[in-house]
Amino acid sequence: MTKYHMRKMDREITDQDELAGILRNGKYAVISMCRNNEPYIVTLSYGYDEGKNSLYFHSAKTGLKFDFIKENPRVCATVIDDGGYLKGECEHKYASLVFWGDMHEVLDLEEKKHALTRMIEHLEEVPEPVKLRLLKNDSVYEGVGILRLDIKELTGKKGS
Repeated sequence: MTKYHMRKMDREITDQDELAGILRNGKYAVISMCRNNEPYIVTLSYGYDEGKNSLYFHSAKTGLKFDFIKENPRVCATVIDDGGYLKGECEHKYASLVFWGDMHEVLDLEEKKHALTRMIEHLEEVPEPVKLRLLKNDSVYEGVGILRLDIKELTGKKGS
């Protein structure tokens, strides 16, 4: 991919902890995919695995996402921390990330367990009751599709 410079350098986020913090606090990512010059975009909630620099998503086990990923695993995505429009100032408070990486279907049972645990811990304020209710035994993992997005490149920008 051609590397572009950020036009408003004062808005660029370069601090790795700040970038990771946006991923830690985000709840959903907008994922863009392409196959045979046909674009597709989808919004998914996620669990962030900071150690692997990856996002996990749950899904049906088949469908358009899987068809696109099988043909072209390379994706582009964004996560936005929307602080809202500042009325009377014609400004918007935000921090946004754009990242590129490869999306993979997770088939290994242990990684599926890790992924769903990671997602629940990421999304829920009190994760333990949800984990106890939903992750009762190994059979729950059979019917769910899990995707992992391995982040290869990440840029960030913020305003106001």
